[in-house]
Amino acid sequence: MPTRRIFFNQLALDARIGILEHELRATQPLHIDAEFDVDITQEVNDQNIQSVLDYRLLRNAIVDECTHAHVNLLETLSERVVQRILDEFPLVQFVKIRISKPLAFSDCSAVGIELQRSR
Repeated sequence: MPTRRIFFNQLALDARIGILEHELRATQPLHIDAEFDVDITQEVNDQNIQSVLDYRLLRNAIVDECTHAHVNLLETLSERVVQRILDEFPLVQFVKIRISKPLAFSDCSAVGIELQRSR
């Protein structure tokens, strides 16, 4: 089946993430890059958003999953985001997500986790 790729580059948000003492007291910025391969089940109708997977819904799911509760580890957060996408969006056949902490270290631009999963 043919697919279409939806992607986000450096979606920026503040989240309660981390296991260290200072991370438990405040939010910190995250950057999220994500790719989604979506089954093309119908022809695109330029007058009807229902003919495609609305990427606003994907963005909302990512933001909600990253901000609704404190999570200790990036590994846990990335697993939760991927699972939520696969659970809520049956047309998504492949997910690749990279979640990074841009302020974690002063000697690099970011550190993070990348996870890929297919149905």
